[in-house]
Amino acid sequence: MGAPHALSNPPKVALIGGGFIGPVHAEALRRIGVQVAGLLDISPEKAKPLADRLGIPKIYNTLDELLADPSVGAVHLASPNNIHFEHAKKALQAGKHVLCEKPLAISSKETAELVKLAASKPNLAAGVNYNLRFYPLCQEMHTRVARGDLGRILSVSGSYTQDWLLLEDDYNWRVDPDGHTNLRAIADIGTHWMDLAQFVTGRHIESVNADLATFHPHRNKPIGGAETYTSPTAVKKATEPVKIVTEDYGAVMMHLSDGARGLFHVMQMHGGRKNRLYLEVCGTEGSMVWDSEAPELLWLGRRGAANQVLNRDPSLLSAEAGEFSHYPGGHAEGFPDAFKQLDLAFYSFIASGCKGKANFPTFADGDREVRICEAIADSAKKRQWVNVGA
Repeated sequence: MGAPHALSNPPKVALIGGGFIGPVHAEALRRIGVQVAGLLDISPEKAKPLADRLGIPKIYNTLDELLADPSVGAVHLASPNNIHFEHAKKALQAGKHVLCEKPLAISSKETAELVKLAASKPNLAAGVNYNLRFYPLCQEMHTRVARGDLGRILSVSGSYTQDWLLLEDDYNWRVDPDGHTNLRAIADIGTHWMDLAQFVTGRHIESVNADLATFHPHRNKPIGGAETYTSPTAVKKATEPVKIVTEDYGAVMMHLSDGARGLFHVMQMHGGRKNRLYLEVCGTEGSMVWDSEAPELLWLGRRGAANQVLNRDPSLLSAEAGEFSHYPGGHAEGFPDAFKQLDLAFYSFIASGCKGKANFPTFADGDREVRICEAIADSAKKRQWVNVGA
């Protein structure tokens, strides 16, 4: 079993972006002994209350000021998607390690450039925050597939569903088009599902056939903006109607490497589902199911024997997965712990001098996800199978 611990002398971090996910990064970093030294947000006025709440000592006025800070060794990007490319590129060029929220960038042209840049700087860590890999039972699924417990992998299926955009009055910057694929549900939560499916199975998505739907052709945009996951009972702001072209729903059939097949759907208007990822992997020797709304349980299916439910307990997990489980069985580990484990893998890699194989999602993984999204958008438009670009 692993155990909670703080790293010795890790680099200090500058955080870009507040919103919903920035504070999650700050909390996870603090848990492993990494200091968040400064914050850059839309404006110093917006950054100050968050910095005060999180105990971040410094506020930056510009990206250049942040990157010129010699005390900062790493940058976490929790900024809007359309500026990930610029921020990641400049941070690497400034000699900073980079952990970027997904998507890595808007287009594969941009992600390819970032992959090339990261490869040219082998002493810098460059990762993408696909944190769902780091639930202990997802690591257990990966280990079981890799050692052959399920035999030959036949299929992977599932869904990722939420309800925070169910109403016409539900609005967030994520519903705005990006000017490239204009994907939303697929790019936002679908990429998490696809990354996890590929990580667990060890297979890559090679071609896709997609169907997309926008159920609210117009939404009511609050004048002055809206926060992610605003309560339905929150005081309503004055609004203006905005045409919506990004999808509320997407369904994708997939061909994966080694002959495996796949199918998943995403939905951000699924009443009652707050944030549920469901993943099922089937092989010639059995199957496994994991549900993020019951993250402590792994269902194991067999034809010629009794099915089982494995509780998350490091004493029952493989040695590999047990290292990502820091608490005994019955002491639940969830979303914040997955962030912590990704950060621990990232900064442990940095502590090693960035030697060996990275044990976290890299820029290459981020590039692959963007290429899959481009194929999905193309498939939905053409209504046919499309190969994922190399």
